[in-house]
Amino acid sequence: MVRALSAMPLVAVDAIVIDTETTGLDTRTARIVQVGGVRLDHGHLADEEFDTLVNPMVPIPPATTKVHGVGDADVQDAPKFPEIWPKLLDFQGGALIVGHSIGFDLAVLRRECERNGLAFDKPRSLDTRLLAQIANPELPGFSIEMVARWLSVDVSDRHTALGDARVTAALFLKLVPHLAAAGIRTVAEAEAACRQLTHVMEEHKRAGWIQPVSRPGEETADRTLGRIDPYAYRHRVRELMSAPPLAVDGAMTLGEAIRLMSERRISSLFVAAEGTSLGSLPADGTGVLTERDCMRAIAARGADALGDKVDALCSRPLIVIPEDAFVYRAIGRMSRRKVRHLAAISEDRRVTGALSARDLLRLRAGEAISLGDEIDEAGNERALARAWSRLPQVARGLKSEGLDGANVAGIIAREIGALTRQAAVLAERSLAEDGLGEAPCRYAVLVLGSAGRGESLLSADQDNAIVFEHGEEGGGEDRWFAELGRRMSTMLTAVGLPNWRGAVTAEHARWRGSMKTWLHRIDAWSRCSDPGTLDALELFFDLRSVHGDGQLARELAEEAYRRASNVPAFASCLAKVAGEPEAVLTLFGGFKAVNGRLDLKTHVVMPIVALSRAAAVSRRTIRRGTRERLDSMRALEMGDGFNLGALADLHALCLDLILDQQLEDIEAGVPVTNAVLTKRFGEEAAASLKKGLARLANRRSLEQVLIVSS
Repeated sequence: MVRALSAMPLVAVDAIVIDTETTGLDTRTARIVQVGGVRLDHGHLADEEFDTLVNPMVPIPPATTKVHGVGDADVQDAPKFPEIWPKLLDFQGGALIVGHSIGFDLAVLRRECERNGLAFDKPRSLDTRLLAQIANPELPGFSIEMVARWLSVDVSDRHTALGDARVTAALFLKLVPHLAAAGIRTVAEAEAACRQLTHVMEEHKRAGWIQPVSRPGEETADRTLGRIDPYAYRHRVRELMSAPPLAVDGAMTLGEAIRLMSERRISSLFVAAEGTSLGSLPADGTGVLTERDCMRAIAARGADALGDKVDALCSRPLIVIPEDAFVYRAIGRMSRRKVRHLAAISEDRRVTGALSARDLLRLRAGEAISLGDEIDEAGNERALARAWSRLPQVARGLKSEGLDGANVAGIIAREIGALTRQAAVLAERSLAEDGLGEAPCRYAVLVLGSAGRGESLLSADQDNAIVFEHGEEGGGEDRWFAELGRRMSTMLTAVGLPNWRGAVTAEHARWRGSMKTWLHRIDAWSRCSDPGTLDALELFFDLRSVHGDGQLARELAEEAYRRASNVPAFASCLAKVAGEPEAVLTLFGGFKAVNGRLDLKTHVVMPIVALSRAAAVSRRTIRRGTRERLDSMRALEMGDGFNLGALADLHALCLDLILDQQLEDIEAGVPVTNAVLTKRFGEEAAASLKKGLARLANRRSLEQVLIVSS
C-alpha cells in the first residue's frame, strides 16, 4: 500500500476507512470493544475488510450495549487490545485513514496504546464529517444518517464497527466529486479545507479528540523519497549511448556476429530488416541481437548455431527510448521490461544509438525511477492520476539532492509529455472500443508552451495540439481527431492537468488540423501586426511531438519556422506577446507584492521566453528551450551588450524560486501558482531580480538587437 501523498488525488487514493465501538464517549476513559475497517484501493472499494471484537478488560455499561449491541458476554473470549493492534497496523499499511468523526477514533486508539505501553504514531487522516460540511454547508446536520440521506447512500448495520466503516467508505466516495467541483482534488487540499473549519476543530480539541487533519511540518507530513542520485535526472540518453549504432545485415551468421561483438567490445548489434540501409535504421522492423540471444542459441543447438542467420535469432520489436529522454527514464524502462539493452531513437523514430545496462551500472536513483514508466503503463484514468500525483514528491527529492529548478522543470515537462501521450493512447483505445475505428491517417500529438520548451513547473496546464496528414476542416478525419482531442483533454483534466486557458487543446478546431490547414494558419499568423490578436498562438513555436508520427511533426515545425522567418515583422510581433513591462519595484527599491507575493512568471519568465522565441523564429533556429535559444543567439554574437547569459541565468533563478514556493504550497494544500512570497527571495536573489527587471524594462532595445537586426 502506497503511503498517502499530499498531491494524491482523492479520486484515486489508497486508504482504510475505520470505525470503533467503545464503552463510552469520554476519550480519557473509553475502552474499545470493536474495530472495523474496509480498504479503498485506487479510489475503489476493495474486498479486504478488518473486523474484530476487543476485550476491554472492564465491564461494558448497559447503556452503551443498547447502542452498539456488544455486551460483556460477547467479548469474554475476544482478543485484548495489544493483540489486535499489530494486526490493525498491518491492515493500515501506512495508508491514509478515513473515518466519520475520526478524531474520536484516533483519540481512543492513542489512549489504548498509552495504557498498554505501545507506540502510537498519528496517521494521516481525513474526516468525512468535515468533508461533508465543506461540500454542503447548508445541511441541517452532519451525522452519518444526515449525510447518507443527502448522498443517497444506504445505511445498514448502524453502530457496528464494520457496518459504520462500510457506510463511511460509501460516503467518502460520493463526496469526492462534490469536493472536486469545489476545487478540492488532493489529500493536502482536503486537509487545508478542513483546517478552515476552525470552530469545529476547536470543539474536537475541547472534547479531547485528536485533530483529524495534519498541518504542514507535523509528524505526518510526507517524507521525501529515499536518497536520489541526481545524475540520472541531469543527463540525457544521448550523452551515454553508443553512437553511431552498429548494424548488420540479417544474412550475417551468428559466428560472424559474435566475432564482431568481441572485436568491438560491445554486447549487442542491431539487425537491419531486409531492404533497409545500414546507415539509416528505422526503429520499426529493426531487430537487436544481444549476448543473451547468442548464448540461448548456442545452448539450444551447440556449435551448429554458429552458422544460423542472425535475422532468425534477433529480438523484435526493439524496445526504444528517445535520445533526448532523461537517463532516469531509461533505467525505469530497463527495470520494468526486464531487459539490458535499449535502442535510442530520434523524433522521426530512426535508431541513433544503443544503451546498455553496463552504461547505467553506476547510476542509482531509487524509488523515483519508476515514475516515468508508471505513467507509460497506466491502463486507466485512475492509474494515470496516481502516477502523476507522485511528481511533486519526486521534484522535492531532486531539489533536496541539489538539482536546480531548470533541471527539475525539464523533468516535469518530459512527464507532461508522457502524460499527454498516455492519455492519447487510452483515448485512441476507447475510440476503437466504441466502434469509431482507428486513426484515419498519420498524425502526431504535440505539446506546446512550457511542456514543449522543457520548462514546466507544478502549476502547468494543458497545451496540446494535433496535426494529421490529410483532411479538411469539419471533414471525417477532422471529426475523428476532434473526438480524440476531447477524450484526451477530459482525461488530463481528471488526472490533475487542468485546462485553465480553456482553448489550447486539440479538442478545439484551432488547435488541430491537417498539414495543409496548419500551413494556411501559419501564413495567416505571419501577417500579424498586433500581438494581442495572437491569443496564445505563439505557443505553437514551442511544439514537441509526444505521440504518433514524429516525422510529420518535424516537417510541420521546419516549414512553420521557414515561413514565419520570411516575415521579419512577425518575429517582432512574437516578441511583444508578454506585453509592456509593468513597474513592479517601489520608489524605494522594494517589490510591489500582492498579498506578499510577486508573480515571477508574468513579470520575468514570460518576457524572456517571448524574446528568445521570437529570436529563434527570426533566425529560423529550431530550438525549444529558452536557454538553448539564448545560447544560439550568443553563438551568433547577437545581443552581447545585453549579456544574454545573465538573462538565461535570471530565467533559471525564477524557475528555482517558483518551484520551491510551489512545493511548499502543495504540502500546505494551497492552490499552486507562479507567485512567490517575496520574503523567500533572500538578498542575493532579490538583487539579481532587481537587475533583471531593470534589463527587461529596456526590452524594446533588446528586441531590436535580437530580431530586427537579424
